[in-house]
Amino acid sequence: MPTQPASTDVLVVGGGVIGLAAAYRLASDGATVRLVDASGTRGASWAAAGMLAPVSEAIFGERELTRLNLAAVPAFVRFAAQLESALRESGTELPVGLRTDGTLAVALNADDRAALDRLTEFRNSLGLASERLTGSATRRLEPYLSTAVRGGVLALDDLSVDNRRYLTALRAGCEAAGVEFVAGEVAQLTSREGRTTGALTTDGVEFSAGTVLLCSGAATGRLLDVGVQPVKGQILRLAVPERLRAAGEVLTRTVRGIVRGSEVYLVPRAGGEVVVGATSEQQGEDTTVTAGGVYELLRNAYELLPISSEFSFVEARAGTRPGTADNAPLLGRIDDGLVLATGHYRNGILLSALTAEAVAAVLANAPLAPEWSPFGAARFRSEGYAPCR
Repeated sequence: MPTQPASTDVLVVGGGVIGLAAAYRLASDGATVRLVDASGTRGASWAAAGMLAPVSEAIFGERELTRLNLAAVPAFVRFAAQLESALRESGTELPVGLRTDGTLAVALNADDRAALDRLTEFRNSLGLASERLTGSATRRLEPYLSTAVRGGVLALDDLSVDNRRYLTALRAGCEAAGVEFVAGEVAQLTSREGRTTGALTTDGVEFSAGTVLLCSGAATGRLLDVGVQPVKGQILRLAVPERLRAAGEVLTRTVRGIVRGSEVYLVPRAGGEVVVGATSEQQGEDTTVTAGGVYELLRNAYELLPISSEFSFVEARAGTRPGTADNAPLLGRIDDGLVLATGHYRNGILLSALTAEAVAAVLANAPLAPEWSPFGAARFRSEGYAPCR
């Protein structure tokens, strides 16, 4: 008979950005941590754009989520600096690619400008800092933008990060902190007398732990009925030719556009790539890249940035975001042995550090920051709302 794996303090189910950040934080605090993941950390988080944009992503009906996202930015900056420093001390230089240039939201026609103005008025009512710009002032900031751009709004408090560098650094940090990685898919959680005790993989290996931390993103619904549904998103990576880069950056900050009612964003990378995203599709767990999705993204990118037609095509990728009914995360205890941290939808990268802090507090039975109070783990379960604790 195979030897039963030794129990650990924490078993993390899911190796996306939330699972990695939480595993790193807990292991750094001294816990024994095992992480089980089937994607090899190349799932939806690998396909993200890396925007840390609480201002330009604030929308009607999400005031509480906006407060949480605002608190997440300084938490992310602290966490990333600590991660880079810890890796440097261990002899590894892995910068996460944090950019502090802000987000420029732009509109192409009068209707798009009216929609952007309504959003800006709402954001200003929340006290969010943004600056309205004329079309000419917008193009002075980003000279390669289309001459059709009617105006823009600059949000300097938004940041961005290279998601793949960040994930690579998190993985290295976890390994340095002693996290044990297991490649496998969890088939079910195991329990005894009403308390979650571990997880069973599809190849029949059972892992036990003092606490199971479920960070399985869009796949959460396979293991637990808490109201998480996959939302497909397709995203592109383009490369700026060297002859253009020689004259300076084509884009100096994230640009978000409303193009005849359709949204698109372009996120520059230090290495010369530009990320273009992203579609939002109710297609279950399908991760097929489609011709229509690629066409839509390329068309809208060209409308905003005509010179993008000269970029080389690097990659098209699709992933599934973990959506919830209110587009907000689920965090807290389900039972004495199970903690949930999932449902981050479009804000997983942004909320990763703040979620890691919150998970550590939950496991230590310490109070959470008040911003988390609306986002209890069991609020969509059939037995009713349960506050975050």
